[in-house]
Amino acid sequence: MENQTHVLEFVLLGLSEDKELQPFLFGMFLSLYLVTISGNLLIILAIITDSQLHTPMYFFLSNLSFTDICFISTTVPKMLLNIQTESRFITYTNCLSQMFFFMLFGQLENSLLIVMAYDRFVAICHPLHYTVIINPRLCVFLLLASWLVSVLFSLLHDLMVLRLSFCTELEMPHFFCELNQVLQLTCSEIFVNNLVMYVTSGLLGVIPLTGIFFSYSKIVSSILKIATAEGKYKAFSTCGSHLSVVSLFYCTVLGVYLSSAATQNTRANAIASVMYTVVTPMMNPLIYSLRNKDIKRALKKLRNILSIKRFFASSLEKCS
Repeated sequence: MENQTHVLEFVLLGLSEDKELQPFLFGMFLSLYLVTISGNLLIILAIITDSQLHTPMYFFLSNLSFTDICFISTTVPKMLLNIQTESRFITYTNCLSQMFFFMLFGQLENSLLIVMAYDRFVAICHPLHYTVIINPRLCVFLLLASWLVSVLFSLLHDLMVLRLSFCTELEMPHFFCELNQVLQLTCSEIFVNNLVMYVTSGLLGVIPLTGIFFSYSKIVSSILKIATAEGKYKAFSTCGSHLSVVSLFYCTVLGVYLSSAATQNTRANAIASVMYTVVTPMMNPLIYSLRNKDIKRALKKLRNILSIKRFFASSLEKCS
């Protein structure tokens, strides 16, 4: 009990303790953050302004873009603030809050990807029944269910951490409060925490992955039955972007956690986690804007709308 303390602050050691490297890290992550926010906002605005994109597929895509904005905003702004102020501290309350929202939006992205896979499965394998099955009521229900599961998942782990006591050594070799890192600093027994973490992560990871594999096995089987090459290309193009996003998300997450299990180099694990916390949210809008013709057309339309508004604004200024 002498080594236990009432925790007020944790110390986030970040990606590097080299002071000369801090300006470079600040500039790089600020650029990545602004690109991610801008790209995802453009996707959302393009879907809102184009009535042809008011379909279930793009409804879920706009929510995925919103989730990416929130996901990256749970970690990068705090890291940028720490670099700028040369302070590595984060309060216990803020650490728990950051953990909660990080897990919330991470799990929400996971849930939305399986929902989008189901949407593509119905669209390609049951096209005649698509509008009947994927109706507005079901879309709202699937979105609310994704939010509910994500909130309960995050709340469960945060409440499990609240019961723990911590030692005097509170340095965390990471740039944000990650559940695994927090559990390593505790003096309490964490068998139950680890059990709950592995069970919930297994269920909420294996089930979506199994569902996605099943959906795409059926999708590929249906595409191969299409007689013409043009028809096959058109069918695959509707789900190619989603498949790319799914591959990027799960490959980076699995890669980081498998590498962390194989090595004890926590600083290397922190650097690797940049892939799914920063790079994946940034790449998602790029993948959809480059591979999806409808999004390309909507972005051009949005650009024309903005240029017209800018023209009228400049004309009014000249007249005044």
